[in-house]
Amino acid sequence: MATYLTSNAVGEREELADVIYRIDPTDTPIFSALKKEGARAVYTEWQVQELAAASSSNYQNEGADYSYVNPSATTRLGNYHQISVKAASVSGTLDAVDKAGRDRETAYVKTLKGLELRRDIEKALVVDTAKSSSDPRKAGSLSTWITNTSLSSTGTASANPTGDGSDVPSLTGTDRAMAITQIDAAMLAAYEDGGKPSIIAMSPTNKQVFSNLSSASVATNQIITSANKDAAYIGAVSLYRSDFGELNVVVDRFMGNDRLFLLDTDYASITTLPGRNFTVSDVAPTGDATKFAIIAEWSLKVLAPKAHAAVFDLTGA
Repeated sequence: MATYLTSNAVGEREELADVIYRIDPTDTPIFSALKKEGARAVYTEWQVQELAAASSSNYQNEGADYSYVNPSATTRLGNYHQISVKAASVSGTLDAVDKAGRDRETAYVKTLKGLELRRDIEKALVVDTAKSSSDPRKAGSLSTWITNTSLSSTGTASANPTGDGSDVPSLTGTDRAMAITQIDAAMLAAYEDGGKPSIIAMSPTNKQVFSNLSSASVATNQIITSANKDAAYIGAVSLYRSDFGELNVVVDRFMGNDRLFLLDTDYASITTLPGRNFTVSDVAPTGDATKFAIIAEWSLKVLAPKAHAAVFDLTGA
């Protein structure tokens, strides 16, 4: 007698897990690390004050009149808020039917679009974009503010930006392999200007290169054992202890392999306009669908550009 198999039967219910798994990365390390502030104008501005250079010959004659030297004027800096949007339209039927892994489709899609918007902002921070007032407005990215850099001087030498968000670095030099000396030089420049970078951001490829650098300054590979566990081989560096402070190593999937950013998170922030901070805007329906947009009108505020540093012109190897 033949066995009655599932392939012969009619009416077997499908088995679909009631969980949705996302493989795409949602972490935004630089966006998350920077302070968040409100702003009141499309062009957000701030002032930077520099002190006179320290003098080793500040000795005066007894009874002499004072020499009156006024401080240097403040430098007025600013950046534009750009509008970043993610929009979607969900049919009324899709909201109504029974679905695996979520209840109301509109709420689920709003969550996805919010995550996508954060990723867009993260990527905008680490590419080369000069600020612009023309429509659509653009916020100057990190590389347009940082002048404490390690650049390639071979080939057609690279050049720093002005440092006020108005232009991008000219990365025309021949790319180089990463070296600790490049990072140390950039860190020294930021430290001498009063900064103390606390994170060093790099691409996944550069993280592997960094972990394999041979230097007394970088933690060596280790083997850790315990009585109850197998040996664990540690081949990664998550903290770099430089001569001028510790840098937490942050991996940013959106960064290019040609650069590293050393950031002092006390002197940089993300600003948003009132009511424009990942705000959901419901759009009037024009059919049988729910339409909405998630809006962020944001800018990058680099409070003290010289507090940060960067290494450019890397090969990623």
